Amino acid sequence: MKFFRRIAALATFSVLAFKAVGSFLSWVEKQEDSPATVWADDDEFEDA
Repeated sequence: MKFFRRIAALATFSVLAFKAVGSFLSWVEKQEDSPATVWADDDEFEDA
């Protein structure tokens, strides 16, 4: 019985880890597609 519980726990952990990696990669992909509005250009402040 202990063997089956360990296999079930390992399978659950594997699925959750796979989903976490997929979510992280999806987030990284979205970050690359969006324009970088965080950094301000120095030229904007020279005109003021």
